[in-house]
Amino acid sequence: MKTLKLIALGIILFASSTIHAQVSVNVNIGTPPLWGPVGYSNVDYYYLPDVEAYYDIRATQFIYLNGGTWIRSRYLPGPYRNYNLYNGYKVVLNDYHGSRPYSNFKNHKVKYYKGYHGKPQKSIGSNRKNDKKYENHGDNGNYNKGHKEGKGDKDHGNGKH
Repeated sequence: MKTLKLIALGIILFASSTIHAQVSVNVNIGTPPLWGPVGYSNVDYYYLPDVEAYYDIRATQFIYLNGGTWIRSRYLPGPYRNYNLYNGYKVVLNDYHGSRPYSNFKNHKVKYYKGYHGKPQKSIGSNRKNDKKYENHGDNGNYNKGHKEGKGDKDHGNGKH
């Protein structure tokens, strides 16, 4: 009986140490921004009709046309730096998971024109009107220049939207 108690105690101690040894890592890669619409957890891109730009959720970057070249940047271009993303409509690209959402830009631009509003949207977070941190897309005001798309990038996905 004493041996059985020791074995049971050993199992309990082992299980307890195993449970405490587990580490939980929470990385925010691919987390939709607070200004993103509620209810879309498995998407990679939004199209922002008012600024004719895309937002890459995984890379947390805006993608926009600048002088004929698609630019990726953490920030919107200068003329749109104070654009309120909470109030603007976001077209959720449900079925595109490639690396170049702009491959169908001509269609997006026509179908989702500037000022376009589809179904009403509720943002994930709240709109803090006078907080520059939120108006400037969570960048805390630290602006940097975007980079050009690499020419060797392979396109993944079928391009359907």
